[in-house]
Amino acid sequence: MSTTTTTPEPVLDGARGAAAPGPDGVPPRQPRGRRPRRGIDSMGAGERVLRYVLLLFVLVICIGPFLWQFSTSLKGSGEDIYTRSPSFVPSQPTIENYLKVADAIPVFSYIGNSLVVAAIDVGGNVIFATLAGFAIARLRFKGRGIVLGLFLATLVLPGEVTIVSQFLTIRDLGLADTLVGVALPGMIAALNVLLMFNAFRQIPDEIDQAAVMDGANAWQRLRLIALPAVRGTIAVVAIFSFIGAWDDFLWPLIVLTTPDNFTLTIGLQYLAGTFSNDQRLIAAGTMIAFIPIAIVFAVLQRFFFKGLEEGGVKG
Repeated sequence: MSTTTTTPEPVLDGARGAAAPGPDGVPPRQPRGRRPRRGIDSMGAGERVLRYVLLLFVLVICIGPFLWQFSTSLKGSGEDIYTRSPSFVPSQPTIENYLKVADAIPVFSYIGNSLVVAAIDVGGNVIFATLAGFAIARLRFKGRGIVLGLFLATLVLPGEVTIVSQFLTIRDLGLADTLVGVALPGMIAALNVLLMFNAFRQIPDEIDQAAVMDGANAWQRLRLIALPAVRGTIAVVAIFSFIGAWDDFLWPLIVLTTPDNFTLTIGLQYLAGTFSNDQRLIAAGTMIAFIPIAIVFAVLQRFFFKGLEEGGVKG
């Protein structure tokens, strides 16, 4: 005959509504509830107005210059852009300025060169930053802490400190005045490695241990377990890499000397030099440079916002 032992449930004290003391005289611990979040409906009128005013102020600072450039690019030659009472809405909107940009410089050739550099940098960062982040976060090897510290230390140094040594290295490799030479230093960034390291570190150790017990090696754990859990962070790395490569001006200016190899950021400076008195064309060139960034972000924005809050594996 078997005897089943049951744990008595805590009895509430009727007077105070709390759990009665146990056999040892100590009341059992009650689970701590989460602090309720304040919704926007529970705010006071003054606090709500203040928040909307601050949001509107930040929106004007962030979006205002972009809207002004876009408006200027659509204004015709007969419209004064230096008037004392500026207007965001063009009185005679036209796309003539964009056509003039294409006639002034080989803009499509420059866009192609920039896309080649950006593609190399995005591919390099997605592959190598992922591998480095996984190795530091999930593998155990001697000197792991030193490697992580070196990546952190590189964030302190500005890029201009190492630009001379980078140029000498690229020249000695015979890659000066080439698009590969422009893309090579940006193929892996320390910040992207740390982003991937932090994402992989959020995966519970129990999942890794279970995979090891099932006979999975490091590559299988990376492909089947780790990568599906960090897709959002990979999108963040891809967007950051693309924007960094697309907007870079100083490094391509140092490496490239042949006009046929110029990226878009260098080509736009010739637009400003040739038509220095017509800000409409410069604004149109700026908008042309912005379009690929907007497309990349629109495609990856669903994963981007997921990557900003990426945590562990959700079952």
